[in-house]
Parts: sequence; structure tokens; C-alpha cells
Amino acid sequence: MQEFIKIAVFTFQNEYAVLRLLLEQANIRYFFQNETVIGVIPFYSNALGGIFLKVHPDDLVEAKKILEDHNYQNHLSIV
Repeated sequence: MQEFIKIAVFTFQNEYAVLRLLLEQANIRYFFQNETVIGVIPFYSNALGGIFLKVHPDDLVEAKKILEDHNYQNHLSIV
């Protein structure tokens, strides 16, 4: 997991529910770092820096495209 690249940061799990489905449909290798801790103790989100979406380098271009399309269609701001 060391080689995975951070491409987005979220504060809470509900912010990326649809995005997770889009990544799975495209067979993107990804994971959300800090997801479990923040899911159990939401107030830790700021202390840990949020929930990081990390993708495999081979899937980076496609994942960024999905992220941009999702952001544009839903008018969400993803850091």
C-alpha cells in the first residue's frame, strides 16, 4: 500500500458513497485511509487530516477522470 497515491481528501464517509461505486465499476484499485477510525469516531476527522482516497499508480489517470466527472456532475468540491 506504500505505492498508492493520494488523490482526494474527504471529511466524512457519506461524501464519497457514490464515488466508491464508480471506482468499483471501473475496476480501479483503491482504498480509503482512515475510513474506519473516522467512521467510529467522526470527531477525529480534523485531527487525522480526513479520509484519504488512494489509488494504485497504474489506475491514476482513470481514477482522476472519474473523480473530475463526479465532481462536475454533482457540483461537489473535492480537496
